[in-house]
Amino acid sequence: MKIIVIGAGEVGSYLCKILSERNHEVTVIENSETVAAAIEETQNVKVLNGNGSSAQTLSEAAVGDSDFFLAMTSDDRTNLVACSLAKALGAETTIARVHDQTYTDNTYVNYQVHFGVDIMLNPEALCAVELAKEIRNPDRVAVENFARGQIEVQNVKVTTARSLLVGKPLGEVKMKPEVRVGYVQRGDLFEVATAETVIKPGDSLTLFGTTEALFELKPKLDPESKISSLRVVLFGGDETAVALTRLLNNSRFKVRILEKDPRLCRSLAERFPHITVINGDATSLRLLEEEQISSSDYFVACTKDDEDNVMTCLQASKLGARHVHLIINKADYEEVIKGLKDTLGLEAVLSPRIATVNEVLRYLSKEAYIELGELPGGAGKILEMVVPPNSPCHGKSIRELPLPKGSLIVALLHKYQAKVPSADDKLLSGDRVVIIIQQSHVQELLEMLN
Repeated sequence: MKIIVIGAGEVGSYLCKILSERNHEVTVIENSETVAAAIEETQNVKVLNGNGSSAQTLSEAAVGDSDFFLAMTSDDRTNLVACSLAKALGAETTIARVHDQTYTDNTYVNYQVHFGVDIMLNPEALCAVELAKEIRNPDRVAVENFARGQIEVQNVKVTTARSLLVGKPLGEVKMKPEVRVGYVQRGDLFEVATAETVIKPGDSLTLFGTTEALFELKPKLDPESKISSLRVVLFGGDETAVALTRLLNNSRFKVRILEKDPRLCRSLAERFPHITVINGDATSLRLLEEEQISSSDYFVACTKDDEDNVMTCLQASKLGARHVHLIINKADYEEVIKGLKDTLGLEAVLSPRIATVNEVLRYLSKEAYIELGELPGGAGKILEMVVPPNSPCHGKSIRELPLPKGSLIVALLHKYQAKVPSADDKLLSGDRVVIIIQQSHVQELLEMLN
């Protein structure tokens, strides 16, 4: 594929390296002469030294012939303008790296539509999704990547006959539309849930839904269960902390942010009145002790300063925090830190640039589907698929689709919104769907979509 990348910083240069290694035809546009020269010397890509948000420069790069246009500079406005021009000049798919939450707020204007951006990516928000998956549900299924944290997956065991679902076909059970039972484990047997499935005490269910809906449903499924609260402490109040706080917007998470910038503290306190914001420097051992880090369930260091992140995680681990997670921003530190992860007492080490590249590669795939996971016991697979152009499924509601037996659509991403779909939701070309299906019926499903 022909791919044009704007910006050769930490994210852009790594993306160029990975794409060229996969034999794509890559052109990178970089404004800095020094950086452009370095990329030309070290990577097998075509380099243009110029302004990526200039129509003339984009024309010189033959943007109209590109399969993907990736605006990966550190400046949001440059990325948005570049994507807008690229789309006008004929680029097939545009992807913009965007940090500021302003551009994802569609209250007044849909910036994504206005600027012709097919996909917006926020590296810090992608890291927050990975962190939230660990914190919200350690036994999660990997499908949560699909919805960028908007849809959660939980495993719940039905322990009593008093459960909401017991003894009735699922088609007769009234549940919130934001929840779907994906599959059922009964002893050593696994099956994809259907409207006729009858739940029995002892069954283990895998549920797909929004965080709030699953939180409300869990006690009804297992009345004897106790939902314990978790103390989560975040070091730093920038984009990663903001995105993670949004994803942990539930009463069972007691979030506390340690931030040394008083203005940022005030802003965080106004935006999230339900959390605790402490103005102080978490590199101080005294502050960590005062804030009782030893009793925290999760400690996450997510500032832009890697050295402070590492040292603070060491302190948190030594003080007794149960789970310690670290964000690393500099490429030069990643391999060393990951190699010392166990020695340093780190449970997870995440990188915004790797999270971004992994997400971009998902969209660049030309495969008919992406395998997100496999059901236990080989009962089936969890697949992510795109409704192709001119698909016979375009415009049809889910209830009208001739879905193969033993298959279930559990998530739908229409343009910029992910949801657990109802039978009345319609599929449109370009939509991405997550489907649980038996392996023997995958080919039948592909024929249906195409």
